[in-house]
Amino acid sequence: MTKRILSIDGGGIRGILPGQILVVLEEKLKAKTGNDDARIADFFDMVAGTSTGAILSAAYVCPDDNGKVKFTAQEALNFYLDEGDDIFDVGFWQKFTSMSGLTDEKFSARELERVLDNAFGETKLSELLKPTCLVSYDVSKRMPIIFTQHDAVKKSKDFLVKDVLRGSSAAPTYFEAARIYSISPEKKKYVLIDGGMVANDPALCAYSEALNTFDDVSGIKDMVIFSLGTGKNLKRYSYSQIKDWGPLSWAKPSIDIALEGGPQMIEFHMENIASTVDGSKFFRIQPELFGADTSLDNASRDNLDALRDAGMENAKIHDALLDEIVDVLVN
Repeated sequence: MTKRILSIDGGGIRGILPGQILVVLEEKLKAKTGNDDARIADFFDMVAGTSTGAILSAAYVCPDDNGKVKFTAQEALNFYLDEGDDIFDVGFWQKFTSMSGLTDEKFSARELERVLDNAFGETKLSELLKPTCLVSYDVSKRMPIIFTQHDAVKKSKDFLVKDVLRGSSAAPTYFEAARIYSISPEKKKYVLIDGGMVANDPALCAYSEALNTFDDVSGIKDMVIFSLGTGKNLKRYSYSQIKDWGPLSWAKPSIDIALEGGPQMIEFHMENIASTVDGSKFFRIQPELFGADTSLDNASRDNLDALRDAGMENAKIHDALLDEIVDVLVN
């Protein structure tokens, strides 16, 4: 049986772009099925996400007290539209003590943690409604960590969802690293930074995870994968500009290259994998920004609105593709 996978890139406040596209997708699914209660989670067998994509993915499969999907796609998007300016607010004291981000992380994590706690509370990874592939990186063990709902259920490797998401979104220079602990009988500690440093586009991770998770999946022919980016910001660097850079000068460009270059590589490999099977169903939308700020942390009211509008414009441009995806998901 074909498994349907949703994958969402990292990208800070630019998560509004895929969030808005998925609002439109959910509305199309409601119209197609005639079910006003239809939710994203009803049409996917696994969700994958890195950083901001992990937050969105987890929201789509988060249960309420009755075991139903807690958030609509619009409510998940509202995390950013309503709270983004608080999450990415540089308070005076933080700005002063960090020397505007030169000696410490740019933002305090308190507001991010508050938003995650309000949304996910004490929900456990094992309680999410569908299998997951949520990416982070452990700097103490020097290895990628993939947080999976299905392993939490089968192997008692459980965590609080809010802790997993805090770790996945701990972007270096933006937020301090996250130290989290498992809640399974075997207590484990992780020291996590943003998964975007190793897999900002988690589609290949999700493909691999699906192969290992679902018994009736043997390759791309058995999958539908819908991969969503958060917009590209491919800043160019000339040789004369970078040839004499030292560690301080390379700090932020290195993160930029990792976050933006990784998805290019993953998309290349996923398209190659998909090309091995006629009629394979790998869909990728990398949204255009349409004048919205390219930075990961501009949560001014004007830019929040610009990102939302850009998401709506992208949904219009890809309307036929979204209709095709709806048909594939429903059928």
